[in-house]
Order: sequence, then C-alpha cells, then structure tokens
Amino acid sequence: MGQEAMNEPVFALSIVVPVYNGADSVPRLVEALSRLEIPGGHEIVLVNDCSPDNSLDVCRDLCRRNEVALTVVNLARNFGEHNAVMAGLAQARGAYIITMDDDLQNPPEEVLRLWQYTKENGFDVVYTYYAEKQHAAWRNLGSRFTNWCADFLLDKPRGLYLSSFRCISAFTAHNVVAHTGPFPYIDGLIMQVTQKIGRLQVEHLPRAKGHSNYTLRRLVRLFLSMFLNFSVMPLRVGTMLGFVMAALGLVAFVIILIEALSGNTPRGYPSVMAAILLLAGVQLIMLGLVGEYLGRLFLTINKKPQFIVRDIERNPRAISGGQS
Repeated sequence: MGQEAMNEPVFALSIVVPVYNGADSVPRLVEALSRLEIPGGHEIVLVNDCSPDNSLDVCRDLCRRNEVALTVVNLARNFGEHNAVMAGLAQARGAYIITMDDDLQNPPEEVLRLWQYTKENGFDVVYTYYAEKQHAAWRNLGSRFTNWCADFLLDKPRGLYLSSFRCISAFTAHNVVAHTGPFPYIDGLIMQVTQKIGRLQVEHLPRAKGHSNYTLRRLVRLFLSMFLNFSVMPLRVGTMLGFVMAALGLVAFVIILIEALSGNTPRGYPSVMAAILLLAGVQLIMLGLVGEYLGRLFLTINKKPQFIVRDIERNPRAISGGQS
C-alpha cells in the first residue's frame, strides 16, 4: 500500500493536504504555505485523491517549480479524504504534521500559530475550532451531531471539536499509520494513541470557489466509519432496545389478557399491525447494523486496500531533506 515506517524527522513541520477538485485553490494554498518561515524547515505533501479535474497536473507543476520541499502522492483511484490523509501521513517526515483541506477555508497564516502552540505546550495533538463555521447549515448540523456521537463512542474529551485542520506529533502519526484497515477514521485512531490533546481557536473563511466535495452520501459513509469502527456500543444499544421492546410487549400482553378475562374482546387489527411494523422495523435496523459490522470485517479480512499509491514525485529539496 505504499506505507513507509517513519524514521527520524527530517523537517520541523510537514503539511499534508488531500487534493480533490482543487486545481484552482491549490496553487494559492501552496504559494502561501511556501512563504512560511519555519525554523528547521518544512515540507508540503499533496495527495491527489484521483481528482477528476487537472489537479494532478497542477500539483506536479507546483512540485517542479517550487523552492520549498514538496511531495506529490498520486493515488490510483478515489479512496476518500481520510484514506488520502493516511497516505500523506505515511510520506510525511516532519517532527509535527499539520493536516488541512485544499479549499482555503483555513487561512495558511494560521499554520505557523497552530504549530507553535502544539510544540510549546507539549501536546501530541491540537484540534482547531471556529467561532463561526462558514459551511452550509445542514452540514454544520451534521457536524454537531457527529461530534455529539463521538463524545460517547470515542475516548475523547467532551466538547472537543474534531476538525480536519489539526496538528499532530510524529509519534502520534507513526502510531496512526500503523493501522491498515480499509475504513480509517483518523480522529478515532488518534484517540486510541494519546490523551495529550489541546484545542486552539482559528479563523474559518468562506469557501473561495466552488462547493464542498462532501456529498450527503460521503458524510454518511464517514459517520459510519466513526460509528462502527471504534466501539460495540451500537450493538449494546440494540440489545437494550430489544429488552425495552420485550418489556413493552409483556405489558401489552398482560393488558390484552386482562381485557379477555373480563369479557371484553380485545381490539385487534390496528394494534397488532402497529406492533408488527414496529418490531419488524427494529429487527431490520439491527440486522442492518450487524450486517454492516460483518461486511466491514469481511472486507478487512480480505485485505481491501486502505489506499494504493500509483506514483510519488518529490522535488530536489524534498529529496535532499531540505538541504540546499
């Protein structure tokens, strides 16, 4: 899968950017990141997630003419953001690694502050949060719901916002990329590694151009990775729901029995049909949940790839480890 063991850091900071439909925004992002003055040097890792536009050509052009160490990782097909970030982490060689999107909603100027805050406070991970998110209302609502669920399913501090703009130490990244499952959820993997987690408020800008690449289907798929990969709590909830439904059924049986013994003919069809439909719905939900667990286990056992790297291109400064 192209994963490499992380050796001694070569740079002070690596910046990993998954690229998808980012041909217009990536040049401006790379230009701004290249101007950062990082003591010890920094590198940029662009991961092309089989973008349908000409993002790959743009990234390769930036690699060849940029003076800052730059690596382009080209994936063989579209694997999704978290898989693409895993591919970038596997290639990053910084003592700290910042992950960020390619849409310029996170100002590149905040990268330096995020890195300094993480290093100076000795955190393994620092997540950013925003005073006001510049996303659509439905997506903000979905993010709040996902973070609320993560409070129960992941071993994370309550109220911590899980942002894709985060800074992690090389130690944390090394342990995260050791996971080879096909459905990575990076925040869940981070929570399994460390509890030295900080948070920093940063600015969030409106999207410079176009619209989010996250469709409802992709958000649901990402939610399922968080919901199912790190806890058996959904199964336990289903078991408790089964006990509750059984108790309600017992109560209903007693009521019907009392009505029958008292000479009143129980009203049948509507109540029976309502009970059947309710129980059938609960059973189908639980069967689907168990099936999802089994399906993911089946694909993991059959070694479905987390990502496949078609090729990697580094510019001379990246090859030399930042040495002139």
